[in-house]
Amino acid sequence: MGKPMIPDRTHNYISPEEYLKLEELSPLKHEYIQGETYAMACANDAHVTVTVNLVTLLRNHVRGQGKRI
Repeated sequence: MGKPMIPDRTHNYISPEEYLKLEELSPLKHEYIQGETYAMACANDAHVTVTVNLVTLLRNHVRGQGKRI
């Protein structure tokens, strides 16, 4: 059998220092995972409102049951 294929990570790899420097200048925010960056979705007011309302409903639902959200 042949060797297992291993992805070449050198092409997209950036150091943590490079990431931080680029992130300061970027209008978009990114996640940094093992040398690669991924654009993060932007949260607008509508998304934040939906999230807060959902968490509030879930918290009220489990209140007094010894569970934590």
